Parts: sequence; C-alpha cells; structure tokens
Amino acid sequence: MKIFQSLLLVSAMVLTGKLMASDKQIKVIYGDDNRLDVFESPNSAYVALAQSTATMIAPTGLRANGDQVDIVGPSLQSRGMCADERFSNQSTAAMCSGFLVGDKYLVTAGHCITSQADCQSYKWVFDYKVEDASQSNVSVPKTSVYSCKKIISRTLDRASQDDYAFIELDRAVSDRAPLTFRKTGKIKVGDDILVIGHPTGLPTKITDGAKVRSINGKFFMANLDTYGGNSGSAVFNATTGIIEGILVRGENDYNYDSSRGCRVSNLCPENGCRGEDVTIITNIKELKDI
Repeated sequence: MKIFQSLLLVSAMVLTGKLMASDKQIKVIYGDDNRLDVFESPNSAYVALAQSTATMIAPTGLRANGDQVDIVGPSLQSRGMCADERFSNQSTAAMCSGFLVGDKYLVTAGHCITSQADCQSYKWVFDYKVEDASQSNVSVPKTSVYSCKKIISRTLDRASQDDYAFIELDRAVSDRAPLTFRKTGKIKVGDDILVIGHPTGLPTKITDGAKVRSINGKFFMANLDTYGGNSGSAVFNATTGIIEGILVRGENDYNYDSSRGCRVSNLCPENGCRGEDVTIITNIKELKDI
C-alpha cells in the first residue's frame, strides 16, 4: 500500500488522540457523485443491505444518553471542506467501515485494525445514518454499539496488496441479518457494483453507478465514489446483492481551492484517474467456515 496520507485523515486521527495507519491512500468522485444518504435511496434492497454495515468509532466519539448513544464528531465543513460540499453540515465520527458476515463476525480492511490493541480500542456501531437532509448529528440505541473481541485473521501485504481483517465482536448481533458474500468464482470486468460505507467519516452512504475496471490478483479496481472512511466498506454486486470485496485504496479525496481557502472533492472522468481498489472477498479463507 502506498505511503501517501490525506491531510483530512490526519486531522481526524488527531481528534481521537491516535494517528492510525488507516486510509493511507484515499478516494475520489468519478463522473457524477452517486453518494446517497440511506433515506434518499429509492432501492429498498440497498437500504436493507445498509442495515448490516457498521463503522469503527473511537470511544471519545460516543456519549451515553440514557438508552441512546450520541455520536459526536466535527462537521465536514469544520474539517476544512468548502461549505457547498455535499453533506458539509453532517458529523464525521467514523474512522473506517465494516460489515456483518456472521452472527458475531465482521469484516473490515486490514489497515483499519493493525493489532489486538486496535481491536480493543475502538467500537463498532450500526445505524450511524441520518433520517433527513437537515439532520447533522446522529444517536443510536446502545444495542447498536459493539466491541471487538479478537482478530480472527488479518492481512496487509505490500507485495500482493492484499488487505483485510476478519474479527469477532463481543456478542452476537440478533437484530439484523449477516450479509451474503461470494464463496467461489470471481466478479467480471464490466460488472455493476455499489459500495455502502462512511466516506470522510460521514453517516452511512449508499453509492452505486460503478463498474469493475480490471482484476489484479488479490484485488479488483473500479470507479467507485469513495473517500477516506470508506476503507473496509462492503462492495456489492449490483445484480446479485452479494459482497464481492472490501474497499481498501484509491485516489486522493480532496483538492485545496486556494481562492476559497477550503477543500473540494477531487473530480475524475468516469473512466479516468487511477480507480479504487477492492480486496476480493474470497481471499479470506476463514469465511468458508461461516
């Protein structure tokens, strides 16, 4: 994995008191911006998939409030993005993304959880989403917050660029179904895909309209509209709804607009720039036992 770091993520990690290895090369918009809040999506199947996706949040970003937990974080605008950037008023508490693959098992990117200490230091939160366009902050039931019990397997290999982590949560998840993932075969170039996760640490976004560009050993490349915070996101086959891979790398997210003194999303042609890298889900051999 390349060594570039986004200033955006540096500021986010400083807020939590820890500079993690996560999202070292980040992501971008290809063609139209296809990100939607969950409530905006017209596709009920995609909304159902989003229920079983989660985000990694530092304990400092979670505040108990009766039976609820308030998720707190700086707004996108307060982190230096221009005021007219989409979702600029929303909180950005998420560090990485992940998804449920068994009653107590979750998958994310290997660079998001580098050790058992990382496992024990962060919470995994479901339902981090807004319900309408005016909402800036989010609260979730306490039951939506989980801890990482242990890392079952993890890979972050520079040579093959394989990148994943398979973890066990502290308890079974009983109020939502595990997602279905590919166990045999491989996705094809040109197949339609979508990603569900937390770009720039924002509440859950459903992002479709992408295609597989190429398949490169342990990963495939696509024109997904993803940012820092999307690392670990589930990438789905848009036709079958099964998980094909884990979002792990990509283009630079934002460019600095010196005339305005703020950052704007990096825009690429639909078939331009480097593309976003997705670890192939069948790389995780332990998933065969789920």
